[in-house]
Amino acid sequence: MNLEGQKLLAVGMGRSGMAVARFAAARGAVVTANDAGPASELGPQIAELREAGISVLAGEHSEKLFLEADIIVLSPGVPPDITPIQAARRSGIKIVGEAEFASWFLRGRIIGITGSNGKTTTTSLIGALMGAAGQEVLVGGNIGVPLTSLVEKSTEPTWTVAELSSFQLENVEQLRVNVAVVTNITPDHLDRHASFEEYCRAKQNIFLNQTASDWAVLNGDDPVVVDMADRNPGRSGAGRSRSRSRRIYFSSSGSPVSGSASIYLRDGVILGRLPDWLEDAPRQELEIIRVAEIPLVGLHNVENVMAALGAVLCAVGPASVDLEAIRDAIRHFKGVEHRIELVAEISGIKFYNDSKATNVDSTVKALESFDGNIILILGGKDKGSDYTRLASLIAQRVKLLVLIGSAADKIALQLAGVAPIVRADSMADALGRSAEAGVPGDIVLLAPACASFDMFSNYEHRGRVFKEAVLTMAEQAGA
Repeated sequence: MNLEGQKLLAVGMGRSGMAVARFAAARGAVVTANDAGPASELGPQIAELREAGISVLAGEHSEKLFLEADIIVLSPGVPPDITPIQAARRSGIKIVGEAEFASWFLRGRIIGITGSNGKTTTTSLIGALMGAAGQEVLVGGNIGVPLTSLVEKSTEPTWTVAELSSFQLENVEQLRVNVAVVTNITPDHLDRHASFEEYCRAKQNIFLNQTASDWAVLNGDDPVVVDMADRNPGRSGAGRSRSRSRRIYFSSSGSPVSGSASIYLRDGVILGRLPDWLEDAPRQELEIIRVAEIPLVGLHNVENVMAALGAVLCAVGPASVDLEAIRDAIRHFKGVEHRIELVAEISGIKFYNDSKATNVDSTVKALESFDGNIILILGGKDKGSDYTRLASLIAQRVKLLVLIGSAADKIALQLAGVAPIVRADSMADALGRSAEAGVPGDIVLLAPACASFDMFSNYEHRGRVFKEAVLTMAEQAGA
């Protein structure tokens, strides 16, 4: 799209909005950046934008401003149903998300990763494995790097590995994902989406523009994922039609999906029945890597490895992949910050940061990664979650719940009697109470099952505060 002279409104002044505003201004658009946050909290962003000749309006979403735009680009954190957006939509103004906007300009091909849990680890691992496979690769999206910021680096041979949230997918029009990966689907973001079905429809858009030459890498153990691929609505939005792309399934249940290309776990080994690219038929069973060689903790991370393997094999082709180089890259993959990250061991107590556990299911996966003796720090901003789903695991593995944040009352009510509960006013207070209750052999685990925005700017901020407090305790213990 030629942006020259177009009046573009970039809504939201976080990383995505800033990237869109700078990019569009450089392409000759008449850009205005808008954020409902107060100008007093956006000083550095406002100064940077104005220095680039970009108009800024902070503190409100003005309907007049929206109606004057030719194109409106929404940052992922901006709900698409606020009043000025609805007014602009009724007026026929083009409204897209940042990922869709970036896709107009990105060169090369895209591997898109979505799901409720495991997206960031899978995205980072795919980036590492594609590099090991000798591919030119960029990594961005919901992982913290706006896709728009990658456009100038992209070339025709480039593979852009993009983590795509439901917020980024809900406004898809033309975005085509050459390899679509869906890790799993469980209820999440129900404070933003009206229902689980609406959330699934947003995720389903990852298949929207795929063709018969594209691939879908699907969790074969998750019926919601499989059904979602079967319910690709296409542009009409009506009826039930199978996604046009070819499929490869991954499964931790011990056997391949019948008659399909599969990557699966059996007796501690990841195996594959992979397609012959000429005949498109499964080949002989192939041993890929032993679970004992994977440095990441938990079965869910084994599933993330299988998903990443599927994506790379689809993108590059089994015959072209140096499997030993791929195995070596997996063996040396250190994981992603804020995902079951061991911070320190103090007086025999291990402290793990899983701040990225922003929903109930990700907390379930974190709890399943340890045998027991867990002191669990739980809470934050509620997302419409049902915390009773944690009850059985907490009863089996958790010796103390330390509750923080605005969701503490709801969590305490739903988990009353399941395990002892204490309240904490801050992260430092939560860690102090955890350390006081802990004995050698215990695990202190931050896996909040909530968003972070009541106490922190994002989950990364929450994780950093946790880590800094733990390291301070470690220094004090060593003094």
